Amino acid sequence: MTEVRFYHLTRTSLEQALPQLLERALQRDWRAVVIAGSDARVEHLNQHLWTYDDKGFLPHGSAKDGYAEHQPVWLTAAEENPNGAHVAFLVDGATTDRPEAFGLVAEMFDGNDPEAVQGARQRWKAYRQAGHDLTYWQQDERGRWKKGA
Repeated sequence: MTEVRFYHLTRTSLEQALPQLLERALQRDWRAVVIAGSDARVEHLNQHLWTYDDKGFLPHGSAKDGYAEHQPVWLTAAEENPNGAHVAFLVDGATTDRPEAFGLVAEMFDGNDPEAVQGARQRWKAYRQAGHDLTYWQQDERGRWKKGA
């Protein structure tokens, strides 16, 4: 079964946390797909990943850029894996009906949004019932990820 990690954002925004997790994936030579809740969000993240760090950028693309098979990080609002990603980052409540298409699914949700928390709880239960290997990660007071119980 697929490993599913839930990342509970409590100290930083998605825009701050996502690039760090994408960098870790790329350091492991994993391709990634980020599935967002809307095309507008994809465009926002696309622009953000070029400018979030003044020392560099994350190589990435979206349908607007094309060449999915050459992109180490693919941004989309569709449930797809055109770059052969090992890991799927699901943001803004986006879901996948095919978690088994990935080695790892990373569910990222805003702990300050009650609807996002409720949605994450429901998805946790569904993944558990399907037999996936689940872990929960929460940010500490410095914004670092700590594995929860």
